[in-house]
Amino acid sequence: MKKILLIVFAILVAAGLVTFMVVKQQSGYTKVMTAKLNKHDLSTVVSGTGQIKPKTFAVLGATAMGRITHLYVKEGDHVKKGQVVAEVENVAQEAQVSGQQAAIAAAKTDISSYIAAEKTAQANVEHAQADLEQKKLDWDRAQGLYKAGILAKQDYDAKKAAYDLDVASLAQAVAQVNQAKANTESQRGHLGTQVATLRSYQNALNLTEATAPFDGVVTDEPVREGETVVQGIQNTNGSTFMTVADMSVVTAEVKVDETDIVNVKIGQEADVTVDAIPNKVFKGHVTLVGDQALLRSTGVATSQSTTGTEEAKDFKVVITLDYLTDDLRPGLSTTAKIMTAHKANVLALPIQALTIKPEDTKAVKSGNVEAATADSFGNKAPDQQGVFVLRKDEHGKLRVKFVPVTTGITGATDIEVLTGLQEGDEIVTGPYKTLRGLKDNALVKRDTAAPPVLTTSGSGAS
Repeated sequence: MKKILLIVFAILVAAGLVTFMVVKQQSGYTKVMTAKLNKHDLSTVVSGTGQIKPKTFAVLGATAMGRITHLYVKEGDHVKKGQVVAEVENVAQEAQVSGQQAAIAAAKTDISSYIAAEKTAQANVEHAQADLEQKKLDWDRAQGLYKAGILAKQDYDAKKAAYDLDVASLAQAVAQVNQAKANTESQRGHLGTQVATLRSYQNALNLTEATAPFDGVVTDEPVREGETVVQGIQNTNGSTFMTVADMSVVTAEVKVDETDIVNVKIGQEADVTVDAIPNKVFKGHVTLVGDQALLRSTGVATSQSTTGTEEAKDFKVVITLDYLTDDLRPGLSTTAKIMTAHKANVLALPIQALTIKPEDTKAVKSGNVEAATADSFGNKAPDQQGVFVLRKDEHGKLRVKFVPVTTGITGATDIEVLTGLQEGDEIVTGPYKTLRGLKDNALVKRDTAAPPVLTTSGSGAS
């Protein structure tokens, strides 16, 4: 029994010595998580939420008052340009058109009769001209005979009277031709008026029909056959037949936060996901960036808002999808990720590794606190960002060195390094509390046996 106690005691003493040596060996060291820098692709992404909308759509409103007699399509149907999609009662309009068409037919008949009268009058003129030529020959011959004393005065006067009568008859026939032509032109004028009236009646009849303005899909139909519609403001009850959308070009209209909108430009690529179509990404590109700020609570433009309340604002961004499927419907909720920047094979570090330059402890200890925080003009010195890089001292011990860095584009978890570091540098990445309290030239010990190599893609939303 005594021997067993001695063995246990020896084991406890040995364990205590080992623990003491380990603690002593690690005293003065700070355990840190590290990583080696590597190059990879990096993207900056801006996110926005909204809904699917067709680029072109039309709300077909009522253009004539009446009861709906026919709805030829229903919601979801495909329609062709010019296709009649709805009709309201049109008895009065059809009667007006029919009556006017009959009046025009009668007017055309009258014109035909006037043209026939013109031809008759023209024939009378030609007959009068021929008769006058004959009478002129008789008159000329009578004049010669009378001068020669061969023709009696009575016969001479008869020939002259016959000639004068034919001259008057020709003038009368010409006047009748002119009168017939005038009558024809007058009737043609009346026909023109009647044709114009017919166009007016035909237009009134056409207004009782709604036609598709382009090839598309019926996306909304708020009325039913038998209901009465009236002309009015679009989208009010009883004034709209349906909405037709051209789904050949579909967009995602999303709202982007005001802090990100400055980075969004027309032409940038975007990935669009639709809540109703999971596991599918639609490629697209930005085609419109709104210049009006929208209040997030109401969606009203700030220029139209009458309140002075400060609140978060968004901007409208329209993304045109590059390819479509039949599953897409207007109004589906969507999320868009817009790639505002992308660089391939760049040096990047984890965002959490960035820290602010440690306080100048020498200046603080000497009482010259302002020397560490302000320049000679009293202006506060800007914070200097950087990272802690692992370096071995002359004794082979690991220490950290604060290295200022300049950065470029930012991804979801990484940020581009422009200056200050090189590929393969080992930097401190955490833990957070340790990193924020770490001092320059401090002794450190890796928290892992071998530092991991950064291989993340660097893409993400800002």
